Amino acid sequence: MEYNDKISTVVQNVPPSAIRRFFDLASEMKDVISLSIGEPDFVTPWSIREAGINSLVDGYTHYSPNAGYIESRRAICSYINKRYGIEYNPTNEVLITVGGSEGLDLAARALINPGDEVIIVEPCFVAYKATVMFAHGVPVVCETKPENDFKLQPEELEAVITEKTKYIILGYPSNPTGAVMTKDDLKKIVDVLVKHPDIIVISDELYAELNYVEDQPSSLIQFPEIRDRVVMINGFSKSFAMTGWRLGYVIGPKELVAPMTKIHQYCIMSSPSTAQLAIIEAAYNGEEDVKMMRDEYNHRRRVIIDGLKNAGLDCFTPSGAFYAFPCIKGLGLTSEEFCEKFLMSKSVAIVPGNAFGACGEGYVRISYAASMKDIKTAMERLAEFVAELKEGKIK
Repeated sequence: MEYNDKISTVVQNVPPSAIRRFFDLASEMKDVISLSIGEPDFVTPWSIREAGINSLVDGYTHYSPNAGYIESRRAICSYINKRYGIEYNPTNEVLITVGGSEGLDLAARALINPGDEVIIVEPCFVAYKATVMFAHGVPVVCETKPENDFKLQPEELEAVITEKTKYIILGYPSNPTGAVMTKDDLKKIVDVLVKHPDIIVISDELYAELNYVEDQPSSLIQFPEIRDRVVMINGFSKSFAMTGWRLGYVIGPKELVAPMTKIHQYCIMSSPSTAQLAIIEAAYNGEEDVKMMRDEYNHRRRVIIDGLKNAGLDCFTPSGAFYAFPCIKGLGLTSEEFCEKFLMSKSVAIVPGNAFGACGEGYVRISYAASMKDIKTAMERLAEFVAELKEGKIK
């Protein structure tokens, strides 16, 4: 059978993730240092693991309610109120999902009619554009620039809004740049959105706790003038080192959460019960564990930036998440060529910047969610690689 004409053209038109491509390449080689995947190298804190274990001992091995256990939703609402000073109703304004990515997918399928436009602020997480395309929406790219610290500017947003704009996806702290939008920065975006009252905002804040410039994270949910059309996508994967637990959440007005929950009912049923019980412990008692991991990431961040300077690469200083996004322009290679040659010659895996949008060409993403030993070794090899490129030793 010829399968090409059987597969959806939408699916065929969405490229595979370049992040996974380099991860897979590295996995086939020996003794590779991988700074490619955005996954904490910490193990989930013991008290959270113990809560998960106890849930199994206590017999929580069945389906939960579709939206999640009410105790888990209460814990999420308490956590949000503590961090942002905003109250949500756990009965109808919270949906527990299988990771943050499910929330992005649910938002697209719940909101998009064919032909609707969705503003994608790039460089950005690879799933943003894909989820829009899978839902038959039209991604409209809004490029951010290094001279603005990769922060979305109000005039940039205004320039891409049309009568077809359904929503905007905003992801800060940013994957891949590490940029952070402060409350003052967000206020400028809010001023634009107030002028366009029909535009919904999907605010991806999965890295909110990994913020090195503010003790308290800032969010669009803190602005009452637009709160009734802001959906926060969040979770415990990055900040609590719980990627394998596959648990995230959607929080927002019930009118927007309800249709997302309807899709979740049919496609997923419910998120893992063990993980739901574990995040209760994380939400109420995990603050010190998060602080410890954040402090360590902050230390690694400084080492990475120093290493990039020593290698002669310009880099915007990241303020959040656990990524650096150095510029490789002027070295005579595309982002993909740079990463391929670096991997093959120095056994270090990083990700080409164009994986996160066309405006990421000329950059590479380096994750510092890795051991200090690996980071230091990788930076030494990077300096050698750049020097050899400049000397013409690598073709």
